[in-house]
Amino acid sequence: MTDQQHCDIAIVGAGAVGLAAALALAAAGRQVVLFGQAAAPRDGRTVALLDGSWRLLEALGLTEALDEVAAPLAVMRLVDDTGSLFRQPPVEFKAAELGLPAFGWNVENAVLVEGMAAKVAAEPRILMIPQAVTEITAGADGVLLAGDGFAPITARLVIGADGRKSRVREAAGITARDWSYPQVALTAILSHRREHQDASTEFHTRSGPCTLVPMSGRRSSLVWLLEPGEAERIAGLDDAAFARAVERQTHSILGALTLAGPRGRVPMGGLSVDRFADGRMALIGEAAHVFPPIGAQGLNLGLRDVAALRDAVAGAEDPGEDAALNAYDRSRQADVRLRTGAVDALNRTLLTDLLPADLMRGAGLLALSRIAPLRRLVMRQGLAGGTAAG
Repeated sequence: MTDQQHCDIAIVGAGAVGLAAALALAAAGRQVVLFGQAAAPRDGRTVALLDGSWRLLEALGLTEALDEVAAPLAVMRLVDDTGSLFRQPPVEFKAAELGLPAFGWNVENAVLVEGMAAKVAAEPRILMIPQAVTEITAGADGVLLAGDGFAPITARLVIGADGRKSRVREAAGITARDWSYPQVALTAILSHRREHQDASTEFHTRSGPCTLVPMSGRRSSLVWLLEPGEAERIAGLDDAAFARAVERQTHSILGALTLAGPRGRVPMGGLSVDRFADGRMALIGEAAHVFPPIGAQGLNLGLRDVAALRDAVAGAEDPGEDAALNAYDRSRQADVRLRTGAVDALNRTLLTDLLPADLMRGAGLLALSRIAPLRRLVMRQGLAGGTAAG
């Protein structure tokens, strides 16, 4: 890029969604400036990349390197472990029912970000500026971005991939509603005696889901939602005692467990916005939506944002024009609200012991276990979204 004072598109935030957006827009022929440090903590977190997300990353040339470290998700199992009077038998969703080898692939978050960052560094259409943007000023023809360590840049479109406390969202005047849950997620990577057989198991407990997701070899990643005090107690256990606690909670489904990587803690909350773009600024990822890690929807929803925004600006001479951003907003409204609402409702029904909520959840699980067409419909809806092609 010969003139660093002006650019077509600037992206604020270099996490997985921001990196994916830079690569997707560069692949579509756009010149992109990406602000931020591309790094992810090694805290035991993994991401289950569902089929549409995997195909998007494949189109960006990322999956060849991930093949060696990603584990397929061939089965997704739900187990009611709430102690409810209406407890139902486990429900299994099998990718084979849809004619797919897997619903998606699970990979460590830090490994994914490292692979994306390497691809970004090799892409001539992307200029990466590791400094943070501290000032954002909207104008009729562009948005001015400024901060320490770089010359101010004006972009015709600014994409906010800068997380829950997004500066871009604030500058665009987009209203956000955020909330918290009485939960903390414990994350870890564990090795185990039994084969996971490419099956993810999600135990629904009164404090929220406890999920084991397959990784390569005899390893699985853990996401365990707990009441904050109990989370603090269990997080304070030594590695051996922590592994025994996980084994008890998961009913030894994978046999004896041992820690095979770092652990982490993440407070749980949610966020939604009234619109996804305004004033030459668009929001993607956690700048636009946050919810608990249920059903592998978080990053996948962010990657669907990327695909939708890429498609909305395709062919537009001015990527920040109202028509393109209005198209993006329309494309995200129903998808994001449906999935945010569904995850929020499921999480809240787990946290209550009211009989009507238990009955409704139990009836839903029973229907999924008994009615194959309904089960396949739910699986297709879970996989719907981001595509590889424009």
